[in-house]
Amino acid sequence: MYSGFRAHRHENPNTNSTSILSGIEIPNHPSFSTSSDDCDFTTPEKTESSQSVKLHLKKRSLSGETPVAGKDSLYQSTANDWTRIQTLHKRNQKPRKTHLGKDGLSEKTVSPAPAPVPEMETYAGKLMGTLKSGVTLGSGEYFMDVFVGTPPKHYSLILDTGSDLNWIQCTPCHDCFEQSGPHFDPKQSLSYKNISCSDKRCGLVTSPDPTRHCKPEESDSCPYFYWYGDSSNTTGDFATETFTVNLTTNVDGVKERHQEVKVENVMFGCGHWNRGLFHGAAGLLGLGRGPLSFASQLQSLYGHSFSYCLVDRNSNESVSSKLIFGEDKGILSHPELNFTKLIGGTEAPLDVFYYVHIKSVIVDGKTLDIPEKTWDLSSDGYGGTIIDSGTTLSYFADPAYNIIKSAFQTKVKRFPLVTDFPILEPCYNVSGVADYKNYLPSFGILFNDGAVWNFPVENYFIKLEPEEIVCLAILGTPRSALSIIGNYQQQNFHVMYDMKKSRLGFAPTKCADV
Repeated sequence: MYSGFRAHRHENPNTNSTSILSGIEIPNHPSFSTSSDDCDFTTPEKTESSQSVKLHLKKRSLSGETPVAGKDSLYQSTANDWTRIQTLHKRNQKPRKTHLGKDGLSEKTVSPAPAPVPEMETYAGKLMGTLKSGVTLGSGEYFMDVFVGTPPKHYSLILDTGSDLNWIQCTPCHDCFEQSGPHFDPKQSLSYKNISCSDKRCGLVTSPDPTRHCKPEESDSCPYFYWYGDSSNTTGDFATETFTVNLTTNVDGVKERHQEVKVENVMFGCGHWNRGLFHGAAGLLGLGRGPLSFASQLQSLYGHSFSYCLVDRNSNESVSSKLIFGEDKGILSHPELNFTKLIGGTEAPLDVFYYVHIKSVIVDGKTLDIPEKTWDLSSDGYGGTIIDSGTTLSYFADPAYNIIKSAFQTKVKRFPLVTDFPILEPCYNVSGVADYKNYLPSFGILFNDGAVWNFPVENYFIKLEPEEIVCLAILGTPRSALSIIGNYQQQNFHVMYDMKKSRLGFAPTKCADV
């Protein structure tokens, strides 16, 4: 672990427990119906109208009961959050080794070229799928259901805005983690194509060690290596494949019609060596800013924006969330929609992350006196704040965290302080008080451009059962590390990533009703 982190405050006393942070196991299920009357595998006609893609996000429960948070899951959640944070921080400074050409050029740090735009049809309507929270399975991330290959086969992939490579565990799997269902077999797909090591697209991925020389006349596959931390990584063949997704179009402006659409030539990693805390996932679907992400590759079909709305993590498994590619009129017409600028270009040293510029934090209506330099992003990749779907809680750099924690301790008078809880603080005993939320201070983030993101109590206090203890769902990181707005604070907000205008939108929404 990165030496700057205060690991003693985030020890994991139960190393055998399942993480609520790093992966989600979701059994197969009929997310995309192929037998209903209004669904088929046809490709819709080309159209000049605006396009958008909507994907359902669902929770998954083993028992069917509403899940509750407990100490064990929180221990594992923070432990894996810290692993992820050190990974994100290291990735800012890690040089990227490219494949070497026949001239044997030396390795150097490079910025990837724009991804080649595949020949794809543009579609009208909203692309549909399912996203699920893995809280009941020991994970704090969300899964998306996709169909891959020809004929299409179902896989559940972790949704991650903090990385850009899409990848799936493939046969032969020489060193792989356990997943639900079989591995992807490229030999059984008619649409699978290896990308040659001499293909320009091969330069978009990092080469494994040792870096392999490739001659232009060679047709060998392009090997890739992508890492997420000391023990999490994937290595295999860089390839293209057909991803089947569920398209929703309006019929007569009223009734929605669903049909499944094949998106061809999606670049992805066919992983033969994969290690990490992915807990039953078949792989990962990257939504980062990089050219390889699923969001970037869909820009030629649906434009330069996507959004999601994450349901309450403790909601019933039948409740679904949404992921939408393209312009979504629902969020754009929301009366409480607010935007803040996404930092990009020379301001952001790594093109994969979605950086925002925080100015301060508001507690109980008062803007805290936090030195603005606390939030600064340096040119060498230190500091800064990202919004990330793959991190559960929110993490703010010291001294911001200490000032925030102190502000809550000063304001909360109604409940006794719990001083022996080893992970989060402050914590309070709210037993016997049904309306405890009314006695907790308000909380919001003030951005540098004046935008304010106000959160409901359940997004910044986590209730632990059966102890009836509520704790501030925020932790601190060293000054040089990233600050992160995690998915716990994003619950029941429609969050929009608008790359064309370089802005992040957010609107309070009952996500189950979207």
